[in-house]
Amino acid sequence: MAKSKYEYVKQFEKNDSLLPNTWLVVRIDGRNRFSERHQFAKPNDQSALDLMNKCAATIINDIQDIVLAYGQSDEYRKIVSTIVSLFTSSYVFYWKDYFPMKELLYPPSFDGRVVLYPADNNLRDYLSWRQADCHINNLYNTCFWTLVQSGKTKSEAENVLKGTVSSEKNELLFSQFNINYNHLPEMYRKGSVIIRREIDVQITNQKGVEIMRKKNVVITLHDDIIGDKFWKENPKLRLA
Repeated sequence: MAKSKYEYVKQFEKNDSLLPNTWLVVRIDGRNRFSERHQFAKPNDQSALDLMNKCAATIINDIQDIVLAYGQSDEYRKIVSTIVSLFTSSYVFYWKDYFPMKELLYPPSFDGRVVLYPADNNLRDYLSWRQADCHINNLYNTCFWTLVQSGKTKSEAENVLKGTVSSEKNELLFSQFNINYNHLPEMYRKGSVIIRREIDVQITNQKGVEIMRKKNVVITLHDDIIGDKFWKENPKLRLA
C-alpha cells in the first residue's frame, strides 16, 4: 500500500508483546447478566456448563498451543482476541445443541484478560486457587438457592448463611433438605478440566487390515487438580 499523510497514526499502536518463557492464562468471563436473562437453572445449569465446556474444547481443538487452561503466545492482542472471539462464536454456534427449546435473546459477550505465571508452581497454585474458589462458591450457591426454592426470600437466605463455615453449610443441606453435598455432580463441585490425551484407536488400513494407532483427543474431566494425582497421571502437562 502506498504511503499517505495519514500513516502517522500507526505510531499510536502499542506493542503488547508478553514476556517469553512464561505460562499464559487467558481468563474468559461472561457479561451483562446473561445467565439471569436466559433463566439458567440455579445453582447450576447442566446445559449451560456443558455448552461452556464445548466452547473450551473447540478452542483447544483449534489452537494447538493451548493445553488445559493456558495458551502460549508472544502478543497480548492476538491471543486474547483470538480466544475470546472463538469462544463467543462457538457459544452462539452450539447454543441450540444445548438449549433446543430456548431462544437466544441477544448476542452473548465475554471479556478476557491474560495473566503471566513465570514458574510451574505458580501455575499450579493458580489452578488450585480456581478450583478451591469453585468449591466455596458452589457450596454457598447450593445452600442459597435451595433455601430460596424452599420458600425463603433472597434476603432471608443470605441472613441464614451469614457467617457460616463449610461444615455448617454441609449440615444445613443434609439436615434440612437431605442433600449430601459430596454426592452432587463433580462438575459442580470441582469444575471442568479440558486437556488433550493420547489414546489407542483401531483403524482399517488400505489393505483392509485392522491396526492400532495413537490419536490425540480432547477430553473433559472433573478431577481434583489441587493434589498431585492428576498431574502424575498427565505428565505431558509438565506440572507434576
